Amino acid sequence: MTRKYVDCRETPSVSGCTLTMSGEEDELVRAAVRHMSDVHGHPESDELREAVRRDLHDEPVADTKSGAFVQLIEFHTDRIEEIERLAQEWAEAIGAERTARWAVVGADRDRPGTYVEIVEFPSREAAMANSAHPVTARFAENVGKLSTEEPRFVNLEVRHTTDFS
Repeated sequence: MTRKYVDCRETPSVSGCTLTMSGEEDELVRAAVRHMSDVHGHPESDELREAVRRDLHDEPVADTKSGAFVQLIEFHTDRIEEIERLAQEWAEAIGAERTARWAVVGADRDRPGTYVEIVEFPSREAAMANSAHPVTARFAENVGKLSTEEPRFVNLEVRHTTDFS
């Protein structure tokens, strides 16, 4: 399940609160409502819970460490929306058996119809288990039918990372 976060800085308040919280959705809503009541002075209510739930964001997970495994996949298609739909269906179908931690898909601005997906795994072994899963095999087969060329794979062991923040 994707962790969520809420950031008080996104909602101006008299208190000037800068707290950010993250967790699974239900526990985060409970904690955020309690915080908003205690610190911001809002009365706890169903309306506040729904407002907090609407303000939740998916937590960024690009926290790759040395020893992780990253796969770059370059593919070509004129049917990207269909591939994105297949990716969502894959994520739902594989569920908790997914070993991929996060992925980014980018469109090549210099080559229309060319896309690069970057997928991170905790290890090469986890990546190979993900690739061997029947749900992933079906996904790859279906993506192949929507691609205009064979995808190109680059397999990388992460040597180090740098945080520029």
